[in-house]
Amino acid sequence: MKKGTKNLLIIGAILLVVVLMLRNVNNNLVVLDEAVNAAWAQVENQLQRRFDLIPNLVNTVKGYAEHEKEVLTAVTNARSRVGSAESIPDKIDANRQLTSALGRLLVVMENYPNLKADQSFLALQSQLEGTENRISVERRRYNEATRAYNTAIRRFPSSIFANILGFQRKPFFEAAEGADKAPEVKF
Repeated sequence: MKKGTKNLLIIGAILLVVVLMLRNVNNNLVVLDEAVNAAWAQVENQLQRRFDLIPNLVNTVKGYAEHEKEVLTAVTNARSRVGSAESIPDKIDANRQLTSALGRLLVVMENYPNLKADQSFLALQSQLEGTENRISVERRRYNEATRAYNTAIRRFPSSIFANILGFQRKPFFEAAEGADKAPEVKF
């Protein structure tokens, strides 16, 4: 065999290995990216459930706590921001604000014993608590999928191919600032 032919075969074999590696890395990153997207869809599913429950909760509370307009307005405004958020980071931030506003609403509701005994309020509160638990579970799943994806695009040699193929880091769903402090309840 001629030396030139042998060199071409070696170069061809190396290119074939690189192409196969690129294909495998790409396929793996696509699977992980889709896992993150699916996990985020589940988070949004539960956030939508909460979004839909809030007007009923606010209207129920309004009947009992008419003078608590500031808190009710904060919840309504935060809900509006959630509805208009488009990117994942914006949705995460808007939902942090909504969670904070709902926390303040729950503190206000503690001051109204008749409200706490109202059956429609109790049903709404129970649904909202269940939804918050579901959101927590889905956030955890989203963060797990995001961690796996972000790790994969940073590991060598995937990092080289991920950069070439345009795979970008995904944001985590993190706790809102001040979430480490318990809310103050005053009676």
